[in-house]
Amino acid sequence: MPKVTVDKDACIGCGLCADTCPDVFFLADDGKAEVKSQEAAAANLSCAKDAASTCPTEAIKVEE
Repeated sequence: MPKVTVDKDACIGCGLCADTCPDVFFLADDGKAEVKSQEAAAANLSCAKDAASTCPTEAIKVEE
């Protein structure tokens, strides 16, 4: 199963990932992005990759 992660130290909380792929990402109470679940990420892998490629700080990693 692919693994999608967000580096919380690198994340600036811009929300681009949640806008690009709301089925996978959300902004947590701390204002930083989080992955909803690895199952959601696997089901929406193309979308998660799009979010990773548009992240301005490269905080999102997709491992296949």
